[in-house]
Amino acid sequence: MGKHKKKIKVAFVGCGRISRNHLESMLALKKECEVVAVCDVDRERAKMAGGKTGAEVFTDYDRMLAESDCDLVSIATPSGLHPDMGVRAAERGRHVLTEKPMAIDLDSADRLIEACDDNGVMLFVVKQNRLNATMRLLKSAVDKKRFGKIYCAHVNVFWQRPQSYYDMAPWRGTWALDGGALMNQASHYIDSLYWLVGDVAEVVAIAGTLARKTEAEDTASVALKFANGAIGSVNATMLTYPKNFEGSVVLLGEKGTVKIGGMAINRVEHWEFADYDDDDKFIEQCNYAPPNVYGFGHQPYYENVFAAIRGEAQPETAGRDGRKSLEIILAAYKSAKDGVKVALPLD
Repeated sequence: MGKHKKKIKVAFVGCGRISRNHLESMLALKKECEVVAVCDVDRERAKMAGGKTGAEVFTDYDRMLAESDCDLVSIATPSGLHPDMGVRAAERGRHVLTEKPMAIDLDSADRLIEACDDNGVMLFVVKQNRLNATMRLLKSAVDKKRFGKIYCAHVNVFWQRPQSYYDMAPWRGTWALDGGALMNQASHYIDSLYWLVGDVAEVVAIAGTLARKTEAEDTASVALKFANGAIGSVNATMLTYPKNFEGSVVLLGEKGTVKIGGMAINRVEHWEFADYDDDDKFIEQCNYAPPNVYGFGHQPYYENVFAAIRGEAQPETAGRDGRKSLEIILAAYKSAKDGVKVALPLD
């Protein structure tokens, strides 16, 4: 990388479970960025993050915004806090990156998008699965129309989150700040369906809290009809015994069948098309063993963000993309609650 590249200064807020993936990705990209501030209401967690990065440590978010010289604010706090924190950053002229989901209701998502538009800053929503090697290969096949007409698209998220996971943080599994298996754990997979197949026209869902002591669901099944006529499904549970078992995407078309599986879409389990393409040679090297269900996508995600801020690339997932998957999840929640088929877009 040439020395003329502008280093992006990042302020990071929310030093919990997922922060490690963010901070390690940025440290690996230290020629491109510098973490100048970290913030968490828990001083010890903030200090640990500050020790890793050499960044200034804050426990007050507004003070961090006022005192740190940053280009980008990266938000990894509880989901329900993302929009308000993003709006406050945008109002200070900072670009905004938020973990998924960008919000837990559409009004808040729209407020965040509008604030970023009004203040001339960019909004990024983390969808790191799009950057996994396996998913890039699948997206390439879709873009080259190798499937012909796509008939079916299915995702399974069969993971384990013990009660201790929810007990560790009082916001987890609440409607106000988190949502359940669809909103939190399966949202990247729901995003991948929209990304691969297109807009969803209607959903029918069943959801339940079968074993965990939480407000929101630990298990759900959603049937989807896409605008182009394809039919799909999402099956998600946090009750898999004894540990995370499968995170998969299956596409079935008139000229192709693909399953990307493993614990977290990290392995090409089936790849068959009517016609050969040079992409077929890359299947083995796309398979990888992730250290956890988050995979290795955060680093390339940040590379794209920094390039987009410098004006060298288009964002992989901007705010309106993040809104799409949120709308599908909210439609599923409405369907499960009211026992009805729900059409999109939502009113």
